[in-house]
Amino acid sequence: MAHITKANGIVDWLDQRLAVKKLMNVLMVEYWIPKQINFLWAMGVILTVLFTVLFVTGLLLVMYYKPDTALAFDSVNKTIMQEADYGWLWRHMHGVAASVIFLIIYIHMLTGIYYGSYKKGREMIWISGMLLFVVFSAEAFSGYMLPWGQMSYWAAQVITNLFGGVPFIGDALVIWIRGDYAVSDPTLTRFFMLHVCLLPIVIIMIIAFHFYALRIPHVNNEIAEELDFDLEAQKYKNGDTKGSKVIPFWPAFLSKDFMYICLFMIFFFYLVCFKFNFAMDPINFDPADALKTPAHIYPEWYFLWSYEVLRGFFFDIGSIKAFDIGLAAFGIAQVIFFLLPWLDRSDVVKPAHARGKFFVWFWILLVDLIVLTVYGKLPPTGINAWIGFGASVVFLALLLVVLPLITRKEKE
Repeated sequence: MAHITKANGIVDWLDQRLAVKKLMNVLMVEYWIPKQINFLWAMGVILTVLFTVLFVTGLLLVMYYKPDTALAFDSVNKTIMQEADYGWLWRHMHGVAASVIFLIIYIHMLTGIYYGSYKKGREMIWISGMLLFVVFSAEAFSGYMLPWGQMSYWAAQVITNLFGGVPFIGDALVIWIRGDYAVSDPTLTRFFMLHVCLLPIVIIMIIAFHFYALRIPHVNNEIAEELDFDLEAQKYKNGDTKGSKVIPFWPAFLSKDFMYICLFMIFFFYLVCFKFNFAMDPINFDPADALKTPAHIYPEWYFLWSYEVLRGFFFDIGSIKAFDIGLAAFGIAQVIFFLLPWLDRSDVVKPAHARGKFFVWFWILLVDLIVLTVYGKLPPTGINAWIGFGASVVFLALLLVVLPLITRKEKE
């Protein structure tokens, strides 16, 4: 048993029983971060803050929400929005955070691609990050269904129908997911359980693994320089803080993160107070009606690029149906970024602006994702359908063909 003495404060009392000072040293005071990084490296901590906002506001909302098809719509639009104290504020914060978190995820992901943070040695950081993206997507979709509005209901119809394309077990899988032959009360109950229980637990576990995966290769930097962290840390400890290329996570790095968090929260509460409608589809303020199909069904903005890949292939090719081609392309789009460390064949670890053809590839990919997002919300008719088809083909070609070719050339 540890030797317990009279404590000189609460921290000392805890330290004698939980070794909190040693834990703080390992996690923060002696965890080293490169100096040469910019504000884009703050996206990870902003994501953590947004997830906390979602978690806390979600707890407040679930006190009033009714996961029943006869009560869900009114529990959101009347009880929460009009009767519960500050219910409107918690809903706006939850809705805006759910939308903005994807903006930050995309910035975080594109930063990783631009600076080569998925390269050899950092594969597990990248894969755990992509796993977070997939689980966050499932969390967002399950939450989108809960208000039981028109777009919630029909989006659930479209997305659950996709599982019908799985060979051999598709029809049975759709019924299992819905809990019924059609989207109905059992479907709402299942998605409620996923949204408030199972998926948040999975997200917390993956976040913990994502941070743990950073411990060995450490954080990348702006010039992708491989640092000897032990050597640089020793310089810092010896007093050569200017000459050392690293700083401790606490307090040097985290204090800068607090500044970025404060600036971001100003932007966040501006959206919550004045622009909250962007995160709420007006069609979803009508109750779900299985007999009235909306003229145009589309998902939230953060799913539009992959939705456009799904419907971009709108014609049969030989005996292969358009739906099957689109579903295959959609499936590839969901997993292709997981494979980025292996699709990039080059050993060069540099930011994109120092990699010639990769730099051009990166910006074409970004523009193509924007085109897919814009056209994903437009009706797929006439010229829109052909632009969507072209952008879908370009997206797949960029990742499956162009990236391996240009990076293999770079390696030579």
